[in-house]
Amino acid sequence: MITRRDVLVAMLGAGLTLSAVTALDARRAVMGSMIFDWNSFEAKPNKTGAVRTVVQQPTATLDELEIHITTLNPGESPHAPHQHPDEELVVVKEGTVESLVNGQLRQVGPGSIIFQAANQMHSIRNVGSGPATYHVIKWNSPGMLAKKQ
Repeated sequence: MITRRDVLVAMLGAGLTLSAVTALDARRAVMGSMIFDWNSFEAKPNKTGAVRTVVQQPTATLDELEIHITTLNPGESPHAPHQHPDEELVVVKEGTVESLVNGQLRQVGPGSIIFQAANQMHSIRNVGSGPATYHVIKWNSPGMLAKKQ
């Protein structure tokens, strides 16, 4: 025989499950047109400078669009040269960076755009005397996320 307690526990469990699924769905919902206001980003300090998270969400045509903004202290690099299957754009906002592209190191400054092709070694380092800030726009075309796992 089902007791009131059994019904209450079942309802509570279903409610918790539904709220967890709803939260996950909201995070993975397809992103529509948006404005990302620079003043709304929190700079989270790390060992090389700081990072501002903008978005990491699917769009109508992408499995995932990721945008973040990195600020590097002088002489710093966020990581060693590496490669990955997704492509990315780096837009330099301020400072001077050295970027590894097609096996060559090049220095660029504010307004410069760096395209990193899929599966090619790349890196970035602040070679200026002050902070270097750049926007990273990275995307995963349909099916790419499944291949990465």
